[in-house]
Amino acid sequence: MITRKSAEQIALMRRAGKVVAEMHEECIRAAKAGATTLDVDAAAREVIDRRGARSNFLGYHGFPAVVCTSPNDVIVHGIPSADVVLKDGDILSIDCGAIIEGWHADAAVTVPIGDIDDESKRLIEVTRESLEAAIAQVVEGKRLGDLGAAVEGRAEEAGFTVVREYVGHGIGTAMHEEPQIPNYGPAGRGMKLREGHVLAIEPMVNAGGPETELLNDGWTVITRDGRRSAHFEHTIAVTDHGPEVLTVP
Repeated sequence: MITRKSAEQIALMRRAGKVVAEMHEECIRAAKAGATTLDVDAAAREVIDRRGARSNFLGYHGFPAVVCTSPNDVIVHGIPSADVVLKDGDILSIDCGAIIEGWHADAAVTVPIGDIDDESKRLIEVTRESLEAAIAQVVEGKRLGDLGAAVEGRAEEAGFTVVREYVGHGIGTAMHEEPQIPNYGPAGRGMKLREGHVLAIEPMVNAGGPETELLNDGWTVITRDGRRSAHFEHTIAVTDHGPEVLTVP
């Protein structure tokens, strides 16, 4: 069932979103050459504990961490590890969430580690822009297909491809609610957006082909061709004054 949230419920999600934004700030600070992806997870855990929030990632279907850390050709769901050491020239996608009084928020960002090559810079920028293009469509009366068309259009005009197996989602008292939100497809199709809908939109854009592969750990998703991938996500509410991004400081 697709639910609409009240102003009071969105206020709780906004509080959770501010925790997520702070987690990102601390994770980005920790994500430097020589650090491990487990160090990045530790930074996020400290924020969760300090803010009295709960992680919606830790324990989710057995996931062992509070953030997903996905370097280079890892698209999503990378597991933080003391064995994964970040180095100059890497890119790292950091995906995390928080729960406040039972209400969820979820967001992702891709960051450079030191100096990165020009294609990686462009991949990060285009993926961010594709999310911004989708957010601009989060207004009452628009349709879900308008969001996916915005993402796909920006990514493909830049010569990149959009991952199809993994999509965005509704969010509220669960991290993953209906509807599913593809990052592709024709505009003007799908559910009509109404005030109170809250969506987690998350473009995953590949430098090469869109094909993916799931590793044996059951979580880590990589690009099949070994090219790099970037991932951005925000939790956004449909309001009477347009889209409100909840996962910002």
